[in-house]
Amino acid sequence: MRRYSACIEWLFAEEGDSFPDRIRRAHAGGLTAVEFWRWTDKDLDAIETALNETGLAVTSIVAEPMIALTDAGNRLAWLKGLAESVAAAKHLGAPVLIAQAGDDLPGVTRGEQRRALTGTLKAGADILRGSGVRLGVEPLNIRIDHVGYFLDSTREGLDIIDDIARPEIGIVYDIYHSAVMDERTEEVLDGRLDSVFHVHVADHPGRNEPGSGGIDLAHRLDWIFANGYDGAVGLEYRPIRPGADAVRSAIASLGG
Repeated sequence: MRRYSACIEWLFAEEGDSFPDRIRRAHAGGLTAVEFWRWTDKDLDAIETALNETGLAVTSIVAEPMIALTDAGNRLAWLKGLAESVAAAKHLGAPVLIAQAGDDLPGVTRGEQRRALTGTLKAGADILRGSGVRLGVEPLNIRIDHVGYFLDSTREGLDIIDDIARPEIGIVYDIYHSAVMDERTEEVLDGRLDSVFHVHVADHPGRNEPGSGGIDLAHRLDWIFANGYDGAVGLEYRPIRPGADAVRSAIASLGG
């Protein structure tokens, strides 16, 4: 059985509600896991209470602070935040932290930025070691959602992971971002799924629910699972239709 994780930044969200309420709605809708982004602006104790009530798991949260890892000057601040993020992830039982590389810095060569990113992540691996928490760096598209972002290529992301060569560091593979960048899943991930810690899905255009656009999401997921991936699939999309029935329809369109 595939495990789907609802990103409750967008799903099961109602205006003025609390994150614990979103967890309860996700549970009532039949989900077994949730994920969200920043943790520093949330009541983790209240979230933990809702998780205990429902039995839901947290698959991932974001490593904070969200500052450019392409800038070596940010290294110490990010590593301090990573240690705090690891503690938050352990508090919630989340096995994956998600990091973003940061912007492509003007006036700095890509080689310099890649060395800064690689060095910071390698140092982060020492903080993660033995914690039970791993960190996935997420390549993002630069055509629609993240113009100016440094890491827009899954292949380059995986090459950076190979350079780091630490089991604590991998990538988050977002099918939506990859498809927007005209990548073919079976080409960019062939033989490299061991480095994929988490998967995200959304359709295109619109970054809406699976089945609303033209990405062959079910085919891509079939390939990913057939080739050894056994982690969760994060439903990280902007819903056109609210409610649990719409989420269940989206999951059905992915192959259940």
